[in-house]
Amino acid sequence: MTGWLERSSTAATDDAGAVLRAWRESAGRTQAEVAELLGLTQQHLSQMETGQRPVSLEQRRLVVTELGIAAEDLGLASGHTRGLVSRDDASPEIAASRLRWRAERRWLNHHRSELAQMAVQLYPAEQRVARTPLIASPDWQPAEPIELRSLTLELDEAPQTAAVVGSEPESEQTRPLRTAGAHFERYTSAIKHLAPPALFESRPSYRLLNASLGAGQLGFGLAAYFDKLDVSEAVGHELAAACIDTGVPAAPVELAGRLPFRDLVGDPFDPLRRAIIPAITTLTIRLRRYPAEPTFLLHWRDPARVATAAGIYDVIPAGEFQPSSVALWDRHNDFDLWRNIVREFAEELLGEPEHDGTRSQPIVYDAWRLYQLLEQARADGAVTSFVLGLGLDALTLAATILTVVVIDDDVFTDAFGSMVRFNDEGEIVAVGGGTSAEGVPFTEAAVTRMLESEPMASPGAACLALAWQHRRFLGL
Repeated sequence: MTGWLERSSTAATDDAGAVLRAWRESAGRTQAEVAELLGLTQQHLSQMETGQRPVSLEQRRLVVTELGIAAEDLGLASGHTRGLVSRDDASPEIAASRLRWRAERRWLNHHRSELAQMAVQLYPAEQRVARTPLIASPDWQPAEPIELRSLTLELDEAPQTAAVVGSEPESEQTRPLRTAGAHFERYTSAIKHLAPPALFESRPSYRLLNASLGAGQLGFGLAAYFDKLDVSEAVGHELAAACIDTGVPAAPVELAGRLPFRDLVGDPFDPLRRAIIPAITTLTIRLRRYPAEPTFLLHWRDPARVATAAGIYDVIPAGEFQPSSVALWDRHNDFDLWRNIVREFAEELLGEPEHDGTRSQPIVYDAWRLYQLLEQARADGAVTSFVLGLGLDALTLAATILTVVVIDDDVFTDAFGSMVRFNDEGEIVAVGGGTSAEGVPFTEAAVTRMLESEPMASPGAACLALAWQHRRFLGL
């Protein structure tokens, strides 16, 4: 297959090396002198200056303290520098703990796809979604796609408990030292203090309490987004930490006894054991005019911008199933899968501001032009939407509602003619010199390549695999 995936160099551009070189030349220092100050070889420094090697967070902090370059010029907020010279970081024990944690988290983000492919082997074959690193219980896998409108959703706002929350001793190895002798209480506390992405906040979210797709029913309660990450990212981190020194093993038996927190979680489908807070991942298929093949949209998730599913491809849009604000009335106003999907369309495809919880007025969906347009197209049959199933990423056990939206070419042009290429979470990729709006051909060759050769988020892979399996049902 020629003319494959293309991402703009702009998305991955990091000028920290160029800043370092400019400072060195203006200061009249040689590479050998600066390399010695930073504890690097001259070759390593040269590769950093030319962009051949990345400048790590620890190295940026060192550059700030040793060379006096402004933190902001290296892509750091000024608060990051304060953390470097704090009394806590001055302790060798604490510094070593945090350094190890950061290295493990970077390794996790760089190997998510590979780790997920191995993690799925930890679960019985009957729970695996074919061709993907996703697992699902029988009640989560319908025989064929379910029309989105036919689902019945129920919301129980009563307080809900969870047996596992992420602060247990079994998760301690995934939480670095906060002070001498005391670890961070939760995994999200460590992220927030040591490695915060651009988008990172806890918001009210819908917690899955029961699911029977065969009966067309989903039941939800309420929780917070960090309740999800405190367990799911810690579970993923634990697996990465077990593999970082020796690499991902060929068989999961080699990890026996080394995953105490995953073992504590136990049944991953038990909604009372932990807070299962699903995202909604949507495969967007553009139904092109014959003889052109249908295409699908593909997203590259920038590790510097997102806390989960970073450094890999995913279908688009994808977002948490949660109210658009913290206001009580939005719990019900936004308690709808389609409304959440349309909000994500607006944010990720059109670059509209994130519904970040700061609004004080509910969204009037029926008065929103994009919503009106897509609703009318649904009524006319020019837009169809289906639920393909529910699943858990085998690596992190994070839950996702898998959906697909098929959009007629004319409606797509009308709704998303001004589609952006870059958004707050990464870049919408192009193929063979085309535009991002043109998408990736929805063909067997392209789907197979994404599933077998490219680093894909587990939910996105499942959407692709299931949509291809049911393509005739979907009218493709």
